[in-house]
Amino acid sequence: MIKILFFASLREQLGTAEYKLENYSGSVSELRTYLGEQFPDWQAPLQAADLQAAVNREMALASTRIADGDEVAFFPPVTGG
Repeated sequence: MIKILFFASLREQLGTAEYKLENYSGSVSELRTYLGEQFPDWQAPLQAADLQAAVNREMALASTRIADGDEVAFFPPVTGG
């Protein structure tokens, strides 16, 4: 099982902070596509070009592989000032 976390405005857009997925194997990019197919309302927010991802609290690329037991977090870009 993988644990998927959604932060900030993305959490508000999707209406949930967390989702658990059994038997998933693929990349961060493939996970974004898969979730958008399963939940059509999630497709646009998850396909945003500036969406950031982390796997096990490490910044991740779209090609980063996800394994059973991983924690994946998605969040919009962070700005400060």
